Amino acid sequence: MFESPAAIASSHNPHLRKPGGKPVVSDLGAGEPGNSVQEGYVFPLMIGEMKGANSPMQTAAIMPSPVFLWRFKIILFLIWGFTCCKIGWDSVMRMSADLRDLFLYEAFLYYNPLLLVTMMVWLWGVCLWVFSQSTVNYAKVFDLDQNHLTHREIWKCSIWMTIIVPTSMTAYLYLYSRGEVSLAASQPVTLYVAVALVLIFPFDIFYLSTRYFLLRTLWRIALPLQPISFPDFFLADILTSMAKVFSDLERSVCRMVHRQVATIAWFEADSVCGSHSIAIPLVLVIPYIWRLMQCLRQYKDTKEKATLFNALKYSTAVPVIFLSALKYHVLPDRWTYVYRRLWLFSSVVNSLYSFYWDVTRDWDLSVFTRIFKFNKPSYCSNLLYGRQWVYFWVIGSNLILRCTWTYKLSAHLRHNYLTVFMVATLEMLRRFQWIFFRVENEWNKVTKSGFQLPMADIPREDEKLLGSTNHDV
Repeated sequence: MFESPAAIASSHNPHLRKPGGKPVVSDLGAGEPGNSVQEGYVFPLMIGEMKGANSPMQTAAIMPSPVFLWRFKIILFLIWGFTCCKIGWDSVMRMSADLRDLFLYEAFLYYNPLLLVTMMVWLWGVCLWVFSQSTVNYAKVFDLDQNHLTHREIWKCSIWMTIIVPTSMTAYLYLYSRGEVSLAASQPVTLYVAVALVLIFPFDIFYLSTRYFLLRTLWRIALPLQPISFPDFFLADILTSMAKVFSDLERSVCRMVHRQVATIAWFEADSVCGSHSIAIPLVLVIPYIWRLMQCLRQYKDTKEKATLFNALKYSTAVPVIFLSALKYHVLPDRWTYVYRRLWLFSSVVNSLYSFYWDVTRDWDLSVFTRIFKFNKPSYCSNLLYGRQWVYFWVIGSNLILRCTWTYKLSAHLRHNYLTVFMVATLEMLRRFQWIFFRVENEWNKVTKSGFQLPMADIPREDEKLLGSTNHDV
C-alpha cells in the first residue's frame, strides 16, 4: 500500500521528518550545476505517477530545465554584483575628497574580516573539491565521518556569505553618504551580531554539528589542555594567517562598544580605538601564542624535539609584532636608530625560519615527489600532476609572501587600506596552496603508518551526499 502524499512529503522534507528519519528520494548530486533542482521536481513526478496520468499533481512536474535554472541564478548573481558595485561607487563619489579616504578606510575596517573569511571559505571548498578528485582521503586525515560537509555544502555557505556581506557593506556606504548616520552605523553591528548568533544557534539547522565542531576546535585551540589532534593545529595554523582579521575585528568591536561607528573621531591619535592602541599588538600575537602553546603541549606528550623547534618558529613572530608597535610609544630618534633595526632583523629571522619550516617540515619537499595522484583525468590533473614547475612556483611564491606577510604583522606600516587588503588577500592565497601540500604530506604519513584504503573503497563525493541536511563532522 502506498502512503498518502502528505505523509510522503513529510518524510521527505528534512525540516518536517523526525530525527533519524530517512528521505523517500535521495538527492544524490544536489548542488551540482546540472542537478541542483532535482529534489524540486523528481518528488512531484513520483506523486503524479502514483495518482495517474490525469492527476492535477502532474502539472507540478512541468518545470524549466535544471541547466536553465542554473544559468538564471548566475545571471541574477551577476546583476546583483553589478548593482552593489554601482551603488557603492556612486555613494563614495558623493562624498567630499577630504573625507573619502577616511570613509573608505572605516568601511574596510568593519568589513575586511568578514570579506577575508568569505574568501577563505571559498578556497576551502576548492581544496575539498581537489581532494575529492585525488587519492588524498582528507576525511581520514581529519578523522571525519561519512556525513561530513563536502565542497558543495561549503560552496553553498560561501555563496550566501558572498551575497550578505557585500550587501551590508553597500547599504552602509549608501546610507552614510546620504546622511543617515544612525542607520549606516547599524549595518555592521547587525551583521556581526547575526554572525555570532548563527554560530551559537542551538537548533538543528544551518549544519548544527559542523558549527559546534568548529566551536569545539576553537576552544581546544584556545585552551590546549588535551592532546593535540591534526584538526587542532591545522586550524590554528590557518588562524595565524588571519591575524589581521583578529586585529580588525578587535578594532571594530571596540568602536561598536564605544559608539564610534560612522564617525571620524577615532582617527585622532588619542582615540581609544585608534592605531596607537596597545590592544592591536596583543590581538595580533594571540594566534601565534595559541600555536606556541600547542607545540609545547605536543612536546609534553611526545617528547619530540622537533616540536620545540616548531614552537621557536612561532615565538619569532612576537618581537616582530611588539617592536613594530613601539614606534607609537618611543621617541622618533630612538625608534629610527634602535628599535627599527631590531624590527628589521626580527622580521628577516621570522620570514626565513617560517619559509624553511614550510618546505622541509610541513610539506616535506626536501626531495620532489609526485603529489595528488588523481583518480580520473581532468584539466586540473593534467595541469598539476607530476609537473616540476608546481614545486618551483609554490616554493618561490611562499618565500616572497612570507616576507610580505611581515607587512601585516607591523602596525606602523598599515596605513594604506588597499595595500593592506591586497597583502591579506595574498596571504590567504599562500595559505590556500599551503593546505594542499600540508594535507598531502599528512596523508602520506597515514599510508606509511600501515593504513591503506584500496581505491575502490575510497568513497566518491557523489556517494557521500545524503538526503539529510544534518551533516556531522
